[in-house]
Amino acid sequence: MLQGKKILLGITGSIAAYKSVFLVRLLVKAGADVKVIMTPSAKDFISPLTLSTLSKNPVLTDLFDEQSWSNHVMLGRWADVMLVAPLSCNTLAKMAHGQCDNLLLAVYLSATCPVVTAPAMDEDMWHHPATKINLQKIESFGNRIIPVEKGELASGLLGEGRMAEPEQIIQYLLDNFFLTRPLTGKKALVTAGPTYEPIDPVRFIGNHSSGKMGIAIARELQQQGADVTLVAGPLQGELPGGNGIVTKNVKTAAEMFAACMEVYEKTDIAVMAAAVADYTPAVTATEKIKKKEDELVIELTKTKDILKELGEKKKGQVLVGFALETNNEQENAKEKLARKNADLIVLNSLNDSGAGFGHDTNKVTIFGKEGQEFKFEMKSKQAVAKDIVDTIIRLYYA
Repeated sequence: MLQGKKILLGITGSIAAYKSVFLVRLLVKAGADVKVIMTPSAKDFISPLTLSTLSKNPVLTDLFDEQSWSNHVMLGRWADVMLVAPLSCNTLAKMAHGQCDNLLLAVYLSATCPVVTAPAMDEDMWHHPATKINLQKIESFGNRIIPVEKGELASGLLGEGRMAEPEQIIQYLLDNFFLTRPLTGKKALVTAGPTYEPIDPVRFIGNHSSGKMGIAIARELQQQGADVTLVAGPLQGELPGGNGIVTKNVKTAAEMFAACMEVYEKTDIAVMAAAVADYTPAVTATEKIKKKEDELVIELTKTKDILKELGEKKKGQVLVGFALETNNEQENAKEKLARKNADLIVLNSLNDSGAGFGHDTNKVTIFGKEGQEFKFEMKSKQAVAKDIVDTIIRLYYA
């Protein structure tokens, strides 16, 4: 992700400095070349030895150290991005007013690269008028500010002021500086999760889909620049929204069909990852069905085949379907690809341990309408989503 990128990390005196250890580790793991500068007070919270070991570079702390003094100008020219994380209230004030009493500030004032900050402080400090003014000042200088999180603070209070998590900081760097976005300007439609077909006000016909695969695909499409509409069946937990993803919540197959039809005409890419019910009760009871007889017969009727309908209405869209199979997997997947007029079909098998409903991992094979076949090993669903989206880009947008 960050292979060969040069990140200059400034660490200031904040209890959140412990997160910088994880941040350095993740940056190096992602392929970045990391150099660390610490303010004198930062050494009270975290050891320079730990950071130098993880970054594989000496940690600089003293302005008038023989090597530091000669390097303070060149460091700001060496880096692709200077990241100050955590940014304490004290260092924020100094940055806002151009003070230069330590090496980090000297490098900051000399930096020709973009500067990104991740503030960390207690809630009352965060909301103080002076802090707000200082944030506005450094932002007016062209610096970027990663929003703070809300949660438990070092004081024991709950509120705003937590530094963003290392994973969020890295994602911010990728999103704003390093990601190539081949799908910028494209509109994508993704379906995720199960549908629930009501029998009565209490019971329904459904399946075990968690929606994790569809959500991962929506996020990966957004990361590649697409504006995404996610049509999600009934799912537990918070669904993605904002930042390029619009989520439409539905329950039944009919509702999912209508939501897809609403946006499909203006869609460039459609990925049908939802586990849509094939049948729905012909009649839904208005009251709870009581247990009276030994048998209960429910008449079912076919739902609309969303993938097939989209295939028939296709006018240049890239259409991707899913095939979850238990036998004759490849034959069934290829037959579905042709019958639904899709461009790609993603096969996963319930015979593969760790794949399918409810798991955090998946193992897929992608078949293309031109006879292509791409096999992937068992991976996390987010990694599988990247494989799927990368295949779409390679075949249609490279």
